Amino acid sequence: MDLPAQNLAGPAETAPFVIYRPARQTMPVVFASPHSGQDYPASLLAEARLAPLALRRSEDSFVDELFAGAPARGAPLLAATFPRVWCDVNREPWELDPGMFDGPLPPWVNTSSPRVGAGLGTIARIVASGETVYRRRLAFAEAEARIRACWEPYHAALGQLIAETRAQFGFCLLIDCHSMPAHPAQAANPPDMVLGDAHGTACAPRATRLVEEVLIGLGYRVRRNDPYAGGYVTRHYGRPRDAVHALQIEIARAIYMDEAKIERGAGLVPLARHLNTLIGHLAETDWRFLRP
Repeated sequence: MDLPAQNLAGPAETAPFVIYRPARQTMPVVFASPHSGQDYPASLLAEARLAPLALRRSEDSFVDELFAGAPARGAPLLAATFPRVWCDVNREPWELDPGMFDGPLPPWVNTSSPRVGAGLGTIARIVASGETVYRRRLAFAEAEARIRACWEPYHAALGQLIAETRAQFGFCLLIDCHSMPAHPAQAANPPDMVLGDAHGTACAPRATRLVEEVLIGLGYRVRRNDPYAGGYVTRHYGRPRDAVHALQIEIARAIYMDEAKIERGAGLVPLARHLNTLIGHLAETDWRFLRP
């Protein structure tokens, strides 16, 4: 599946993100795919103790392709090009595990968050399967360089898109797009999609319900906030009182890809078609209820 024409943030070989812009933005919605990047730095591949396929276990593979229809419907799509295992932009900028580094971290670094404790801070210690990424301890300067080169530009771009949308329409709905691996605890009745709105605090309930109803109408099993209520992006940008709403969508990878091989599956095209139907519904919605 080909994505629409792109606007790069810089030279193609170094741009940390891509913005796919519509010819004219016609709805107050911004789509973002923070974890679908596949540009793995050579230094990471050389120094990781894991094979390239194992490094990709944390990646939300092909999610940018699933939402590629957004620009044609009148909404921008922001996609990170760097992989999540290199720098996770769905974390605070400085959530770092002190055990990963060869010296003390600055006192202002958040070393005690639950994400850090799980090994999944801004610079991940492990991949989603639980395997350790690095052969050695890192220098803080390495983490700082990634955050400056990846995290900060991505969030500057996302913040700008939200600001532009709010300025044009008076409000903005951010759809943060993710995928989720198969979970043994949910084997009996796994959801196809999970909508996370930080338990109703990051997005107007009416907007969450609208997305939920469309997806259920398309035949998907949908849950809210269980087990994913929304990460840093949802909670940081979702401020309904300021006319900015954020909704996270997690899509079961089994629907559209081979999780073991990390390859596109037969379900990718029909799923993208259904998501394009969802985007069409969003394009036709009167969003004035998002005003504070």
